[in-house]
Amino acid sequence: MDIEEVDILIIGAGPSGCVAAGYLQQRDVRIKVIEKSKFPRLVVGESLIPRVMDHFDEAGLLPALQAQQYQKKPGARFIRDGVISMFDFSNKFGEGWDYTWQIPRADFDHTMTQALQRKGVDIAFETALVSIAFEHGTSLSVVEDKAGHRKQIKAKFVIDASGYGRVLPRLLQLDKPSQLNPHSAIFSHVKDINRPAGIEGTQISFDVLEQEVWLWVIPFSNGLTSLGIVAHTDFIDQLKGDSGTAEALKKAIMLSDFYVNRFADTTFEFEPVHLKNYSAAVTQMYGDGFALTGNSSEFLDPVFSSGVCFATESGILAAKLAFRQLQGEAVNWQVEFSDYMQRGIDVFTSYVKEWYTGNLQTLFFHRPENQDVKRKICAVLAGYVWNEDNPFVKKHDRVIRTMAYMLENNQTFSHEHLL
Repeated sequence: MDIEEVDILIIGAGPSGCVAAGYLQQRDVRIKVIEKSKFPRLVVGESLIPRVMDHFDEAGLLPALQAQQYQKKPGARFIRDGVISMFDFSNKFGEGWDYTWQIPRADFDHTMTQALQRKGVDIAFETALVSIAFEHGTSLSVVEDKAGHRKQIKAKFVIDASGYGRVLPRLLQLDKPSQLNPHSAIFSHVKDINRPAGIEGTQISFDVLEQEVWLWVIPFSNGLTSLGIVAHTDFIDQLKGDSGTAEALKKAIMLSDFYVNRFADTTFEFEPVHLKNYSAAVTQMYGDGFALTGNSSEFLDPVFSSGVCFATESGILAAKLAFRQLQGEAVNWQVEFSDYMQRGIDVFTSYVKEWYTGNLQTLFFHRPENQDVKRKICAVLAGYVWNEDNPFVKKHDRVIRTMAYMLENNQTFSHEHLL
């Protein structure tokens, strides 16, 4: 069996793998990317948040992506019972990008891989990792292409950016149950023939139908719009019943007073996809000779579009640390990678949990709005969840619950005292 030797093997060519590859390619590291799918391919994760723009920039991918003129996303809108809560990324606590994009992921990921290939990055599509063995920090992998041909790849380090494929967690038995309650989603794309002119037609929205049930609406610049229903798994299963995913998504649209007229008679571009119990976690994020990034390590919930952000944050961080290690530096993977990523994951986990308890929704939809509180929450929604100068990051585990309790009990408060 042929053996190919590289410095770093990257599993997966989604956003996490691409930013890792882009960063390492700029530093002349010998890398190999293997991707099980053929691109372009359908995948969820079409709403980005501003923090990812830092990563695309560092990876040298920003010019290629900007040239595609994706739909600009300057904020996010949440709707409940006729009350609209709009978060403007240009009006947030702290520094950071004030916009990002709404993107059809098939095209977006394909654009990134094409840009990398033009720079000379070796990407093997339709190639799966069959087995892997680690010895003294070096790995020997067996990979198989679509024709069934196998070869070995010897690498000094492996970055698993395989997303929902969760290649190393499966092979090394690193999976563990998520700390979040089971939720599921159904989504598809539609031709947005009734799209309103102006800002209304381009805004990403999350329409709250019940406390744990919401509809996403993500307009793209190509005239299509992504529609999805998210709810606890039992609700989705009941909605689906014996009628299938398409009927379930149509029923969900009919539940939306805000969007029913715009999408009631629409047809789906593809059979709606059912993602069941998608939240996932692992027992460890790294090991001797490997790191897990993106959905390979942890996936929370789509309500705040954090998935791609954690993918790119962990992807480029793993690349930086692996590069330093290749240069002979001692890297503390626990502190610099696992602990760091966990801090951001813990913040978003608090926000996801408090969304579904209703506490965060109380803050979103309470009137009158507290603009200072809103700016600090907006920074979290923009992905700047490692900035502990923001009290809504530093005190994430209690501030939302405390403020919601006081609002619901008509207590006056100075939120600074709570922080």
